[in-house]
Amino acid sequence: MLHAVCDALLGAASLGDIGKHFPNSKSKYKGISSLKLLEQVAALLESKHYGVVNIDATVILEYPKIGARTRSMEARIARTIGIPARSVSVKATTNELLGTLGRSEGCAAMAIALITSTR
Repeated sequence: MLHAVCDALLGAASLGDIGKHFPNSKSKYKGISSLKLLEQVAALLESKHYGVVNIDATVILEYPKIGARTRSMEARIARTIGIPARSVSVKATTNELLGTLGRSEGCAAMAIALITSTR
């Protein structure tokens, strides 16, 4: 989900995607914390004079259920990029037992971000 958030932020600023900035072909990114990547994306946006207004992220999975953890996830994301927790929404949905996601063979995430110019 954090990769989807990074992609949403980068895309909103027309700065490419996570693979452009953190290619998985480079060993220095192997095993790196996704929160560290988010931190670097936030710093890049700040250097380009953008501020994050809000983030809306959805995780699609049958199991595990993450509803009890969404508030702490929101707080961690907000703290990492320096915005109020009320500006971050994390939610989950299922795929209604359909396809690979419905069979719990994987999960997916989508995110949308709104940014603004700070100039």
